Amino acid sequence: MKIFTALTIAGSDSSGGAGIQADLKTFLANGVYGMSAITALTAQNTCGVRSVLESTPEFLSDQLDAIFEDITPDAVKIGMVSSARLIEVIAQRLTHFGARNIVVDPVMVATSGARLIDSDAVQTLQTKLFPLATVITPNLPELEVIAREKISSPREVELAAQKIFDAYGCAVLTKGGHGLNDANDYLYDGAGTWFYGRRVDTANTHGTGCTLSSAIAANLAKGHDLQNSVGRAKNYLTGALMSGLDLGKGSGPLDHGFNLRGTDFND
Repeated sequence: MKIFTALTIAGSDSSGGAGIQADLKTFLANGVYGMSAITALTAQNTCGVRSVLESTPEFLSDQLDAIFEDITPDAVKIGMVSSARLIEVIAQRLTHFGARNIVVDPVMVATSGARLIDSDAVQTLQTKLFPLATVITPNLPELEVIAREKISSPREVELAAQKIFDAYGCAVLTKGGHGLNDANDYLYDGAGTWFYGRRVDTANTHGTGCTLSSAIAANLAKGHDLQNSVGRAKNYLTGALMSGLDLGKGSGPLDHGFNLRGTDFND
């Protein structure tokens, strides 16, 4: 039986709504076998991040080698990486193994507002990982950090995305959801495309960025082109939001399995 595979390189979310837990759920829901290399353990829930325990560079390298030497992933999603030394390990091992279909979600701040990356790691992320990426998926605040400019209009989103594309050679998907563009996302891959959507009225948005980028990676793994992968991922994310899962006392998780429901095999 042929099944496509995807690897998530990201932090672990103990509450299950974001990070590798969200990524693996998304891979499964999108018909892809998921694997993981953990960059950090986090103690967090829907109300915030309490503490972070980073992997050592040696252990992260061992995880990546173990995966690529046995089950080569058809796509790679990179999420939270909090330090420059871990970013350098990821770039070196992905280059060594010739990884393809790389989706970089430049996670800088959690939904709760907690900062998740060292300030000196931002530059390393840009110079080491962006050139390897098929696409990066910043939200509006992250786009402003990367482009080093304030963005206050859709036209400025377009110009910033093109600026990053020209600098690093990777496509840029700027995610909506931060007020400026409602639920509209903008992809620049040499040509510009708006993906229009409607905002789902929910406070439960923990892990939306992780979920979208993982769904894109899953669809790239299955052989869809970038434009189609983004469209399919956006539809999946909308469904996970609209399902109305309500867990926790803060910004709750999505319903990653909204189109998968368990079967009681005793029936």
